[in-house]
Amino acid sequence: MIPIARPLIGDEEKQAVLEVLDSGMLAQGPRVRAFEEAFAQMCGVSHAIATSSGTAALYVALLAHGIGPGDEVITTPFSFIATANSILLTGARPVFVDIDPVTFNLDANALDAAVTDRTKAILPVHLFGLLADMEKVCDLAAAHHLAVIEDACQAHGADHKGQRAGSFGTGAFSLYPTKNMTSAEGGMITTDSDEIAAACRLLRHHGVVRSHDHKELGFNFRMTDVHAAIGLAQLHKLDQFNAIRIANADYLSRHLQGVAPPRVPAGYRHTFHQFTVRVPHGQRDAMAAHLKAHGVGCAIYYAIPIHRQPYYTDRLGYTDCMPHAERASTEVLSLPVHPSLSGEDLETIVATVNVFGVSR
Repeated sequence: MIPIARPLIGDEEKQAVLEVLDSGMLAQGPRVRAFEEAFAQMCGVSHAIATSSGTAALYVALLAHGIGPGDEVITTPFSFIATANSILLTGARPVFVDIDPVTFNLDANALDAAVTDRTKAILPVHLFGLLADMEKVCDLAAAHHLAVIEDACQAHGADHKGQRAGSFGTGAFSLYPTKNMTSAEGGMITTDSDEIAAACRLLRHHGVVRSHDHKELGFNFRMTDVHAAIGLAQLHKLDQFNAIRIANADYLSRHLQGVAPPRVPAGYRHTFHQFTVRVPHGQRDAMAAHLKAHGVGCAIYYAIPIHRQPYYTDRLGYTDCMPHAERASTEVLSLPVHPSLSGEDLETIVATVNVFGVSR
């Protein structure tokens, strides 16, 4: 089976972990600080704050911006549920705006109509490794004095005209094993704001200013030095990993038939956390079964948009109609694109997809 994802852990990561274990400093320490500094440099920002997960990064970033009960945060319905759940956890309400059917990202042209006097932030998602239209997002946010919090959990190293994900507003990254780089588990917040960075550091560590001096109600969302050691080794490989993903995506896009491959707008560097195609309406599930039966892993991201999830409809009363997100959820299929793929693997993926179309 060609897997849909495969973490690449090499000798560098193993040696880095052994050095931390030998040091006796296992909790948040010098490796976390080094990882934060290197990650901030990669994103082109002043600060990076390591957390225990990408969800924690999103939640802490929202809290650091003062988001809370009674507030509204505009976001996309087509993402992993943690995007919207992080908003709910603050006591605020997610307000969904439909997606651009070409990029699958938040439709920036529809944002203005969603702004109310309760709106405090916009939370775009850089889905599958492609930045949202941050020029329009940031312009609208500035016009309405709103915070911008980027869900960059799938967009490590992605950029628009050279500006990296996580540098347009306050960024939140995931370092889960299936991402373009991993720390085994963890997250990262990025910002140019000294004030937001200080608030994030307080919140991730019990609100402590110094030993036993707790200024805020915080959490235990720290990253360990063990995880940071893995993350730092992976960060040094990120450009190489992304270059292979981009090359694999190019091969697939040029050779696949009968499906619509991802489209990358001019000026954008898509880093292909997922290579997500559209399958002709009504054929997606059959194609997924065909691929798996012939040894090609695939996955559906996302089969149910967030606003249609039972918790949102049954418990929260969401009745939104998001036709582009709803249609995409019936047609999208993600194919393997990770750096572990061989040339033979790529040929197999293409042949298996293409023969499905011939057999229909």
